[in-house]
Amino acid sequence: MSMNLQIKNGRVVDPANKIDAVQDVYVADGRIAAIGAAPAGFTPAQVIDASGLVVAPGLVDLSARLREPGYEYKATLESELNAALAGGVTSLLCPPDTDPVLDEPGLVEMLVHRARILNQSHVYPLGALTVGLKGRELTEMAELTEAGCVGFSQAENTIEDSTVLLRAMQYARTFGYTVWLRPQDPHLGKGGVAHGGPLASRLGLSGVPVISETIALHTIFELMRTTGARVHLCRLSSADGIALVRAARADGLPVTCDVGAHHVHMTDLDIGFFDSNARLVPPLRSQRDRDAIRQGLRDGTIDAICSDHTPLDDEEKLLPFGEASPGATGLELLLSLALKWVDECLPGKDAIPTAVARVGCDAARVAGLAAGTLSVGSVADLCVFDPAVRWKVEAAALRSQGRHTPFLGYELPGQVRYTIVSGRVAFTR
Repeated sequence: MSMNLQIKNGRVVDPANKIDAVQDVYVADGRIAAIGAAPAGFTPAQVIDASGLVVAPGLVDLSARLREPGYEYKATLESELNAALAGGVTSLLCPPDTDPVLDEPGLVEMLVHRARILNQSHVYPLGALTVGLKGRELTEMAELTEAGCVGFSQAENTIEDSTVLLRAMQYARTFGYTVWLRPQDPHLGKGGVAHGGPLASRLGLSGVPVISETIALHTIFELMRTTGARVHLCRLSSADGIALVRAARADGLPVTCDVGAHHVHMTDLDIGFFDSNARLVPPLRSQRDRDAIRQGLRDGTIDAICSDHTPLDDEEKLLPFGEASPGATGLELLLSLALKWVDECLPGKDAIPTAVARVGCDAARVAGLAAGTLSVGSVADLCVFDPAVRWKVEAAALRSQGRHTPFLGYELPGQVRYTIVSGRVAFTR
């Protein structure tokens, strides 16, 4: 049950509506009632004094694994949605690589229903593009969409047969669905655990070459030209890949893309002495690639930053680098890592609005969600954070059941103070 809420004296940052000013925000019936002056007859049941704080739309995360169904021993919907709220994330998309895979309407309905009962962040599933993610038969995309899927993905599973991908894109184009693909050649770098470069050779780790990403991109773009399908590229990792996306956009192809928050900051050198927390998919690449990611985010070639949240337990991470499962926890770090990027690359008054856009309205636009904005009448999902606070990343303080991140021990900027979902204060720090 939401009540009338007034958030006063905060710096309202709403890039979708080009607002950046100290103003009051009024919430009624779970929606934004007004910004600036109170609506007629408005009496607040609760007032939040946001002096010195930034009042922004709730964050939209394009990739967060919630581990349900199937992997509840690693994490539960409840633990991960608590982590989302602590990170200011009010809408999140979950990939279909659960167990069983999200390839049937009943499974999707169950997940959506579970998330709704918990009454925390909004959960939007991506359906499997092929049955069992095996890359052979297409799923019933129309039925999965009715069940609540907002797009179709292969998660980390590649499609070896280009005919299947062609058919999937033709089908998606006919119905106006978006295909979500992580560009990786099925054979090049298969089984690789680190960026294919001098460091991997020195450490004796099997490499994933950049051409694994670029060859896949060439294939995807040719299929897009043939079918006219809309594609979202998940977690680009290389300078060459970003250059190809820039060219494809200039050609008018309907393509969008995101990067994982880790790749905005780290390089393969952060593997250090075989730190398995830095074992990620795609792998952390060279400094040149990292710099190109930062530039792509600045100029808008890269639409959004996602957390690529992948909670893993100790049994999967406390292993030799090559044997450890890839992935890191990220929901609670997403805002801070976006702010750290603008602190380092975009000093000045546009910094915070740009960070908020890349994890808010830009991500929402990619996913086709009515989120990431404080427009009057829109659902009142807000993230109120203190940009001046710096906090240390400590495993014990994380709410996610996955405590593994390469940022352990780092000091990061910006801390969430309140998260409001559908007009209800769902989290307070």
